[in-house]
Amino acid sequence: MNLLQTILLAIVQGISELFPVSSVAHAVLTPWAFGWQLSPEFLKQHFLPVVVLLHLGTAVALLLYFRSDWLAYARAIVSPRDGVARRELLLVLIGTVPAAVLGLVFEKMLKGMFANVTFAAIFLIANGFVLFFGERVQRGGSKQVADLRPREALAVGLAQSLALIPGFSRSGASMVAGFWAGLSHAAAARFSMLLATPIIVGASVLELPKLARQADAATLQQAVIGGLVAGVVAYLSVTALMRWFKRHEINAMRPFALYCWVVGALVLGLTVR
Repeated sequence: MNLLQTILLAIVQGISELFPVSSVAHAVLTPWAFGWQLSPEFLKQHFLPVVVLLHLGTAVALLLYFRSDWLAYARAIVSPRDGVARRELLLVLIGTVPAAVLGLVFEKMLKGMFANVTFAAIFLIANGFVLFFGERVQRGGSKQVADLRPREALAVGLAQSLALIPGFSRSGASMVAGFWAGLSHAAAARFSMLLATPIIVGASVLELPKLARQADAATLQQAVIGGLVAGVVAYLSVTALMRWFKRHEINAMRPFALYCWVVGALVLGLTVR
């Protein structure tokens, strides 16, 4: 990959990681859509670690945007006075477990799906149905994150694990599960972003040593630049997304569902003969 390709992929990553349209699917579809001739060796050895570094930029953006929450959680660890923060931190930890465990167990199998454009398109269409019908069953929930029960947080975390499959959105699946648990749109979006942060950071910690060992200096430099670009775009994206869900408590997921259906159908139409 050259620098321009890395920056373009970083922009796509910064948007699609937080919007409920699957960043993994877009990481697969972007090289295909622009006709990038990436070598099989690069795809096998370097592509996933580079994407993970772009994710790290996204994680930094989330930490900055929700810094007041994470600082409150840090204070709550040493001080019992903030009961709400301590409960929220516990719920975030519970919700993180499923994706962390499943990611480690199925890592090798999921890597094999990364370069499959058809799979990504099919699951992207399925993601659209999850968003559309998942929101339709929501009954105007008004819960905040601290109101969740532990088993509900675990269910939201389990839904987040769908993002391990290219095409399903981490934020989309966890927000829909949040709707089912009774969270408001804004609270579901906030909990989804809080859950995503430790997962993305953890994946980065596992993959960065591989990137450092296997990549040459040029690839490392490009990956760092891409991470910075992804972080800036992600910060703008989460700002826009949180405003969107605060203003739209009805049919907020519909535009994203339509996008998934259209893009998935177009890709299938061009790849399946």
